Amino acid sequence: MGQDLRKIFKEERAKEKHTLNKGHISKFEDKLNAAMPAPKQNKWFVYKIAASVIVLLTISILVYNNQSKKTTKKSTVVDIDKPSKDQEGITLGALSPDLKKIEDYYKVNINLELSQLQVSNDNKTLVDSYMERLAELHKEYQDLNTELNTIGPNDQLISALINNLQLRLQLLQKLRKKLNELKSNKNETISV
Repeated sequence: MGQDLRKIFKEERAKEKHTLNKGHISKFEDKLNAAMPAPKQNKWFVYKIAASVIVLLTISILVYNNQSKKTTKKSTVVDIDKPSKDQEGITLGALSPDLKKIEDYYKVNINLELSQLQVSNDNKTLVDSYMERLAELHKEYQDLNTELNTIGPNDQLISALINNLQLRLQLLQKLRKKLNELKSNKNETISV
């Protein structure tokens, strides 16, 4: 009774050699393939890849065209959206949501007016003189922003900033009217 069953089973296993019948593995694979057919290649997969490639090509072409337009376009736009190093800190828009709306409204309209300017050799001197005045107003706006950061916000400073934006917009609208008058006068003299 003192026999160890584990030892007996090990000895029995060592005596018996288990081998598979010839062709057992191939029969098993055949049965497995019959039960589970090979997955069909999804034709939509190819269409998805093609669509992805087309989208990527379209995006890259659009980006390339935008970059080439930006590099070839000569512009006389005054950059008012990027704060200078001494302008970092409090801005008009940072004081309240209402002031931010006002500032954004004027900046968007100023940029819109600037983008619609049609500069030619005939009106270049007129546009340049207006651009000089616009640059002066932009410099004053930066000075007012610097003062806003050093002194702090007050009613006079806020109204001066808003008035500066209004004046720049009015100046650009006046320039547009003058350019339209010049254009209409030129067209009248050509037709006569």
